[in-house]
Amino acid sequence: MEQRFHTGSIVLAERMSRLGTESAFDVLVRARALEAQGRSVVHLEIGEPDFDTPAHIVEAGVDALRSGQTHYTPAAGVPELRQAIAEYVGRTRGVACEAERVVVTPGGKPIMFFTILALVGPGDEVIYPDPGFPIYESVIKFAGATPVPLPLREENDFGFDVAELESLVTERTRLVIVNSPHNPTGGIIDAAALAGLARLAVEHDFLVLSDEIYTRMVYQGSAPSVIGLPGMLERTIILDGFSKTYAMTGWRLGYGVMPPGLAEQVTRLVINCNSCTPGFSQLAAVAALTGPQDEVETMVAEFHRRRDAIVNGLNEIPGITCRTPAGAFYVFPNITGLGRSSDEIANILLNQAGVSLLAGTAFGRNGEGYLRLSYANSLANIEEALDRIARTVEGLL
Repeated sequence: MEQRFHTGSIVLAERMSRLGTESAFDVLVRARALEAQGRSVVHLEIGEPDFDTPAHIVEAGVDALRSGQTHYTPAAGVPELRQAIAEYVGRTRGVACEAERVVVTPGGKPIMFFTILALVGPGDEVIYPDPGFPIYESVIKFAGATPVPLPLREENDFGFDVAELESLVTERTRLVIVNSPHNPTGGIIDAAALAGLARLAVEHDFLVLSDEIYTRMVYQGSAPSVIGLPGMLERTIILDGFSKTYAMTGWRLGYGVMPPGLAEQVTRLVINCNSCTPGFSQLAAVAALTGPQDEVETMVAEFHRRRDAIVNGLNEIPGITCRTPAGAFYVFPNITGLGRSSDEIANILLNQAGVSLLAGTAFGRNGEGYLRLSYANSLANIEEALDRIARTVEGLL
């Protein structure tokens, strides 16, 4: 019988004790509380583009609503969107992708959640990046599997070492999670590491969940996908969506691309959980993929400008060093020169400087000694934050 634990007067299932959270939202609540007291706070904690959804996408959604797209849709997604996604993924990843491989969900997290629930359970192991998106470890534990952290180190530009990955693989390894471009570091997995991952996946017969939600946000080079390597089409689950690329976070729209047999099982989980994804938002997504991309390019160019400004500014502050990220919209500066823990520095900067950001430990044990700052904010606000950080840090040295 499953053990239970208490929260107040409510008795919960034991598995709820294994479910984590996303601390960015906790920090946001604390920052909002300070603002309610009249404090000025610069928000660099939330990973959300500060741009509006492009107008033609909004219009497509409005048109769909007005035309009656307010009813149930097929659980795996409307045919028009599944086909558009298949063509887009085939074109951008260089693979033969059929619509039957595509499952559309309300946001990208359900693909992560449903994939892990469908594939692993007690006795299984899942390797995941550390530092990395905290929901990976949370869902692995919730499913009853054992999370195995794969260290990402600054000296490797926050990529993984193939030999170290190989040392972590056991006969119980069922899934390896990778994220490129990466949250929280902005790193991109290079072709050699992906080739090593593919070799191990084939040799040891495990699957790969490749979180590619930031794949269009690249500033130098490219972000290759493991799915195009030999033997990986039937071993890879791509997680992608519309929130970051098209500034559609509130639309809650993501998708997975996976082997057809797994897509059928993930669709069963969709049916049991949320039935389907709203049709009007799916038709807006068709417009996003098939319509003009100039606003995406403009947004990425602006992020590039902000990236350069925040990296340069951080590197001018004594005690802080910051590598230049190749993708996403985060920097992960090293603060070990300040002689205090990541949590302590993050709290000081919020409470004394009015700069809301995240401790590196919000993303795993290997995040100690780092902070994560999102530069999805205006250049003026970034410059203000840098000035506040510099003045506050000066008092610590």
